[in-house]
Amino acid sequence: MGHGVFDVAAVRAAEERLMAQISPGALMQRAATGLESVIAGVLEELRGGVAGSAVAILVGSGNNGGDALWAGAGLAARGARVVALTLSSRWHEEGAEALVARGGSVRASGSLTDEAVAALLADADVIIDGILGIGGRGELRDRAAQCASWASMSGAPVIAVDVPSGVDADSGAVENEQACMEADLTVTFGCLKPGLLLAPGRFFVGGWRLIDIGLGPQLPEANIEVLDDLDLAACVPEPADADYKYSRGVVGIAAGSRSYRGAGYLATGAARVSGVGMVRYLQRDDSLAESIVNTFWDVVISDKVEDPKITGYAIGPGWGTDEASAETLRDVLDLDVPVVVDADGLRLLAAEPMREWLIDRGERGRVTVLTPHEGEFAALGYTIDGDRLSAARRAATELGCVVLLKGPGTVVAAPDGEAFIDTYATAVLGTAGSGDVLTGLMAGMLAAARARTGSLSLNYAARIAAAAAGLHGIAGDIAGRAGRPVTAHDILEALPDAIGQVRRR
Repeated sequence: MGHGVFDVAAVRAAEERLMAQISPGALMQRAATGLESVIAGVLEELRGGVAGSAVAILVGSGNNGGDALWAGAGLAARGARVVALTLSSRWHEEGAEALVARGGSVRASGSLTDEAVAALLADADVIIDGILGIGGRGELRDRAAQCASWASMSGAPVIAVDVPSGVDADSGAVENEQACMEADLTVTFGCLKPGLLLAPGRFFVGGWRLIDIGLGPQLPEANIEVLDDLDLAACVPEPADADYKYSRGVVGIAAGSRSYRGAGYLATGAARVSGVGMVRYLQRDDSLAESIVNTFWDVVISDKVEDPKITGYAIGPGWGTDEASAETLRDVLDLDVPVVVDADGLRLLAAEPMREWLIDRGERGRVTVLTPHEGEFAALGYTIDGDRLSAARRAATELGCVVLLKGPGTVVAAPDGEAFIDTYATAVLGTAGSGDVLTGLMAGMLAAARARTGSLSLNYAARIAAAAAGLHGIAGDIAGRAGRPVTAHDILEALPDAIGQVRRR
């Protein structure tokens, strides 16, 4: 199944417990061995082997500098030419001694000219970033910042140890993008850290590899997760033998208008393939309902919000913000079914009376999922301030609902602090109407889950919302294969293949 994600405090406490049970230095050796193996694999791909390769290590004062030095010692023993550049007045002495003993060299960067350091990095086949670890805060400074720039210009792949230097491991915050190491690959130890997955830090991580160093049993139960294909498949199960259309759930859709007709099509189309047995489209005083059912023959027109067969609802995309739209939203929030609110629905919720309806709904144990992008999040009264995870959690707690904060590294948070970070989405999803597809898919998945289980907790709803985001991302990937331009309609068309892909895996 997926991975737990842990903040620095939890990692440090787990490391202390583990180090009390094993011999001194064993934990660093485990990390260094894993790092060495990954770097050796990169060199195999690049040049067919480790022997004769040039490896440059940028070394800070922390343990990740020690990890890098010990890994460098292992690579030197395999025949690599390894040079470590120290960027601090102190460094891990045992690791440095091991590197020198195996034929590598350790040089103080301050004793070299700018030209010499830049040339050394330009000559490297691989550059290892061991400057700052998970405890590092703020931007790189002075020679370290210069080295990050020279590493970027070198053309050599940069492999970061645990977290790229300059990225906050807890929040993904980057104080100064010009003074942050941009890695091609980050090798992290024991568990994932939030900053590797959250924007803007995730833009500096490159790919990531997780090395098992035996930390798992010492970690607490995760309250932040990354889902994998198996988790996604569990949220869109295939119909059971005894299922029929009503047992699979019925989702109501209130989306689209005369001005935004496409929102109705996209949300309805996505709901149709979400696993529910029926989609009911709420009509209003325009011709959109008839047009939608002429396109989707299996969709049923509904002339009222309340329907005892409905087990979930989506409202908001292209719906409008006039009084009639607000009244519909109030009626939907009155229902005892999971409700996804997006777009215009979020703008209506920003008004104080409607906000109270939302909070009251949470206090009664009813499930609401809000899906704001950053602008809609601000309209709801919340700011991100460089920490998407904390911001989403704060909003979810105060509003008593699930918050899916869209963007790179979408965050899904439940009121009790449980959270999920999406790793499937790519930039191809940034196209008009893409969010409408996600809303319809998510509402249908929630309606199907409510029908299967008879009830739905906020935490399970958060998991389903995260799974919907993952499937949305896979659909975008399928639609954009071979470099094809992607529209929201393409994402919609790819959803059945995305669901089939995770089910078969």
